[in-house]
Order: sequence, then structure tokens, then C-alpha cells
Amino acid sequence: MKYKIILGALFVMALIVTACAPAPTETPLTSVPTEVSTIEPTEAPATEAPVATDTATVNETATVSVPVTGEATVNVTEAEGFGPILVDGEGMSLYVFMADTQNSGTSTCGDDDGCATEWPPLTTQGDPVAGEGVDATLLGTITRDDGSLQVTYNGWPLYLFEEDAAAGDTNGQGLEEFGGLWFLVSPAGEAIQQ
Repeated sequence: MKYKIILGALFVMALIVTACAPAPTETPLTSVPTEVSTIEPTEAPATEAPVATDTATVNETATVSVPVTGEATVNVTEAEGFGPILVDGEGMSLYVFMADTQNSGTSTCGDDDGCATEWPPLTTQGDPVAGEGVDATLLGTITRDDGSLQVTYNGWPLYLFEEDAAAGDTNGQGLEEFGGLWFLVSPAGEAIQQ
């Protein structure tokens, strides 16, 4: 557990250093339009400019770890042994923490004890998007202590699990950590306690 906390702390420190470093992307962004305008008379201008801009945007997004649209998507998929469950836009399983209180508007899984490192909250920069099979009326958000918006479903804050490496993994199901049990979520918004 300490190893995971140390890794999480190093990861957060790396993100902070990256975010605080001088923005080297400003120089390429400044030079890209110059190169594009040089190419414009001889090449198709509409094709070259968006490609350079999109590449810069993707690189900036990857550095900051923010989805391009900013809006989290919640979908439904079939999990072997558990039936239909909620997943994020990448197909990663979503969990509820039974130490949280439904409809309380808060999350008890914070950064102080490493909980949010092992169980990252599903965050969004806008209204969450309901995929097929998801009841949009059950989607909501709460504001975390750091000011980010965490997606909720049926009043429960939603989390990912650090040890789920691929879409469809359900390694966090039924674990007892950080003072409570963690369960997958059904499309009805209930914890799958099996």
C-alpha cells in the first residue's frame, strides 16, 4: 500500500512540475502558423493548419491529462459474472464507495490518505454525458475539495480503480479499503454487492 502511495505522490509531483514548467509549447505554436503560412501558397491551406493545431492541442491535453471535450461519458457494458455495469467513456469500470453517503454532495475519498490516488474520482469539466443504457436523470456532479467536479450517479460519487488496467477489468469489486467497501454500479444506480 505504501508503494502505491509513493508512486501516486511521485505521479502527482510530476504533473505539478510539468504544469508549472515554462510552457515550451508556446514556441512551437508560434512557429507553426509561420510554417503553415509559408506552405499555404503551394499546398492546400485548409488541410495543413488544422493538422498542426490539432497536434498541439492533443499534446497539451496529454500533458494536463484532461479529456479533449472536458465532459465525462458514462456508458453501460456487460461484465462477466456481474451483468450490466457502468463504465467510463474508455470502458473502464466505475465503482461506488460505501463509506460515502448517497446524496450527501461530498466524497469521503480524498487525497490526504492516498484514497484518491488508488481510487481516482471520475471527473468532468462540464455536464456528464449519458451513453446508451444510462439514465441521464441519475447523472450529476459534486464539487471536490480541490475544486474539481466529480460525476455522481443516483447520488453516489463515481470512482475508477487504479489496478484496473484494461476495459472490462473489475479488480476493485468487493474490496474493503480506506474504511469501506467498493462495488461496481448497476445502470439502476445501485451497488452490485455480489
